[in-house]
Amino acid sequence: MRISNHVPDLSALDLLLSVIELGSLGRAAQAHGISQPSASSRIRYLEQLVGAPVLHRTSLGSVPTATGDTIAALAQDVISAAQRLDSGITRIRADRDGHVQVAASQTVVEYLIPRWLKELRARSPQTAVTLNACNSTDVGAAVAAGRANLGFVESPSLPPELAGTTVARDELLVVAPPQHPWGRRTAITIDELAAGTLLHREVGSGARTAFECAMQKHLPDWRPNALFELSSTPAIKNAAVSGLAPAVLSSLAVARELKNGSLTAVAVSGLRMHRSLLAVWPVGQRLTGPARDLCSIALRMRTAG
Repeated sequence: MRISNHVPDLSALDLLLSVIELGSLGRAAQAHGISQPSASSRIRYLEQLVGAPVLHRTSLGSVPTATGDTIAALAQDVISAAQRLDSGITRIRADRDGHVQVAASQTVVEYLIPRWLKELRARSPQTAVTLNACNSTDVGAAVAAGRANLGFVESPSLPPELAGTTVARDELLVVAPPQHPWGRRTAITIDELAAGTLLHREVGSGARTAFECAMQKHLPDWRPNALFELSSTPAIKNAAVSGLAPAVLSSLAVARELKNGSLTAVAVSGLRMHRSLLAVWPVGQRLTGPARDLCSIALRMRTAG
């Protein structure tokens, strides 16, 4: 229901109760952290709305008029209800700021988010974090359904129910053990890659989706020839290092293996697979509390890096 414009705001009612309790407009102003002229202005505003004086000012202080007593009696329940509302909102904000649920793709979980969470803990040591590692499709579903406050995905595009911003960038690389024929080549062709047998992440993973999109731009009818589909990036790396087959993995995931020589990056003529890693949240909503803080940390570290 619509409240009449004759109803004063809570600050004026609260001030009136304080004047009656303390016996002085000056002491009430001090208790509310405002100047006496500001307190006088609020009381005049209240009297204008009511249409009658609410205080009688004397040399000894201020006492309520009959109208003031009536307004004060009615205001007690209003102010008590407002205080309960304030306490409830404080509890809600404390619960919100005390816990954040995050869903993130494996690449983000394994190679990026530990640094972000370390910074979040330094900023908000009391914040508890629940982190669910899953593929990008499942991350989007968790965020859209409200099971996560914030998500991080590797997908090249977002469903319409999600908004997002880029927090990191990487490149998908074809990698093979040095003894593999591809590892001894200067480059292979896209057709050779398309005909090759590879180790793949499962359907729904951001890396799998990005790789398929990149290939189908060149070969619209191409479908992956998967030797194994694995839901774990470390498992794919270990299988590739052992010589089982080449794989397509994030540059973040294979940096150590490329450095120590257990894997070789295979150049593919005419194919580069740069991509963005995104923070996501439901369309029409704003990030708040620790979810907002974590996203801003990720953005700042991207800029710094």
